[in-house]
Amino acid sequence: MTALPAVLRARRVVTTRSGGVSAPPYDSFNLADHVGDDPAAVAANRRRLASAVGLPLERFVWMEQIHSRNVTVVDGPVDGPVSATDALVTRQVGLALATLSADCVSILLSDETAGVIAAVHAGRVGARIGILPRVLDAMADLGARPDRIGALLGPAASGRHYEVPAAMRSDVEAHLPGSATRTVRGTPGLDLRAGLRRQLADHGVTAVAEDPRCTIEDTSLFSHRRSAPTGRFASVIWLEETDRVAGGAGEGTA
Repeated sequence: MTALPAVLRARRVVTTRSGGVSAPPYDSFNLADHVGDDPAAVAANRRRLASAVGLPLERFVWMEQIHSRNVTVVDGPVDGPVSATDALVTRQVGLALATLSADCVSILLSDETAGVIAAVHAGRVGARIGILPRVLDAMADLGARPDRIGALLGPAASGRHYEVPAAMRSDVEAHLPGSATRTVRGTPGLDLRAGLRRQLADHGVTAVAEDPRCTIEDTSLFSHRRSAPTGRFASVIWLEETDRVAGGAGEGTA
């Protein structure tokens, strides 16, 4: 039987707030080093994450997230967080791109054929000013195509509970159509994931999955709106090589 070249598969992980060592109010699996938690606890939690997914800790790339539309292409490990950016893009196999959130939308994108992945932090400000189109452009520069890109929208504040002033809702809707909604209380609200789904479709990305959990509702996740100060959970994506054998029963993903 002739062995064929390895194929690339994107792996994705979304953490919860359990299973770590951080003390309240960051209990327990806080992965953010900027929220006031004990740095030793954060470091221990990051080591646990790396061990759980089977990658060296130094292969994780973190961001100094600032609610911008800045996109950074990385081609290897980085010493410390990438400064002043809200999206990471790479073609490197085994390089884990991480985004932290506690109500904002994390977006994990991949074109496995081109071998291009991205991790995006899209809060209200970043989504409004267009970080997602910039990420898609950066991926295209590396060979990705919208019709091959798969997207995962992570847990976030849902439109059921994300209450904002009416003027803010109107402003965001003008820049991110589809995001305006009403909460369960009948007040003006935002559903950023709905707006981002429409934006993805408008750019030709139709393979979109969504983690439906609302961070405000689900106490297994961190939520800044529900209880600040608090920790951050991570959404992580990386590429791995998977052997493909001619004449086999087909390909699978882990």
